[in-house]
Amino acid sequence: MPLNHYVTLGRSGLRVSPLCLGAMTFGEDLGWGSSVEESQTIIDRFIDLGGNFIDTANFYTKSHSEKILGDHVGRHPARRDRLVLATKFSGNLYPGDPNGGGSGRKSILAACENSLRRLQTDYIDLYWLHNWDVHTPIDETMAALEDLVRAGKVRYIGVSDTPAWKIAQANVMAHFRGWSSFVGLQIEYSLLERSVEQELVPMALELGLGITPWSPLKSGALSGKYTRANAGTQKGDRGAFVQSALSEKTYAVVDALEIIAREQGTTVARVALAWVQSQPGVSSTIIGARRLSQLEDNVGALDVRLTAEQLARLDALTKPAFGFPQSMQPIFPAIHNGGTTVNGVFMEASPYGVVKGEKPY
Repeated sequence: MPLNHYVTLGRSGLRVSPLCLGAMTFGEDLGWGSSVEESQTIIDRFIDLGGNFIDTANFYTKSHSEKILGDHVGRHPARRDRLVLATKFSGNLYPGDPNGGGSGRKSILAACENSLRRLQTDYIDLYWLHNWDVHTPIDETMAALEDLVRAGKVRYIGVSDTPAWKIAQANVMAHFRGWSSFVGLQIEYSLLERSVEQELVPMALELGLGITPWSPLKSGALSGKYTRANAGTQKGDRGAFVQSALSEKTYAVVDALEIIAREQGTTVARVALAWVQSQPGVSSTIIGARRLSQLEDNVGALDVRLTAEQLARLDALTKPAFGFPQSMQPIFPAIHNGGTTVNGVFMEASPYGVVKGEKPY
């Protein structure tokens, strides 16, 4: 699949490339990341390859990431309408100001105006709620976002790092009030982070939100750079982010990825990305590249077709164990249908519960 094999973001009509360029590493303001020159080179190459979806946030590298993208758009104004520019609000850039961040109306409207200025554009294609603000009623947030859409400053809205029940509440409310609703869901999702499969992924599938996973390589832990053989000797570009993810579980996953990479004639990173791309509901996976070589390697994941056996192997290795009520799902068919076979065992339903292999008294 080429990068210009565009897909719709969930149930919306917004067409995006199957990989999204994440710009969190643009700028060296935090002591790591890409220089301005390298960032511009990465943007150019991503667009040349057919990518049209770029994601940033007002908070990334102290807002320098947005400025780098804005300078690029400013130099190439003809590209603006061909791109899907996404940014986020919620992050507070003004220490000491209680209204400098969060999801209240005052904060959202100010954040949007500042992002438009830094991005050198008069509209944002996809505006993300970066993370849930527990102190602001969700109807206030959705009403403010609807005003931005109606004013033409925002085309679509999405949500990131928020509980499934709160997202469902927001979208149902928006639906009945005739407001714009979230069309995209941005969540951490990788072979090492699958807890989202309990509530967030099913919610997205049910409501038609396009999933855009972030950190699909778990901050680089699944890039192939960190292996059991060199444990403790490799230093990560993002320090604590990578080190906290390196464990026996991670090395077991990397071992399996290395085997599959050899079978496929490709790289560990591409296999890990291909697994994420194959998951239900995933529209466009966010890839972060600090160097041009990383971008080239990651884009190659679109050419990897994992077999059913390889997918099953990886799935079994990291499949999460869910709690209630998902843990009850296997017995529900017997309760609902008056008796059926579950995992080869006949289950008979009764007012007293479910009895395996025999009828209740």
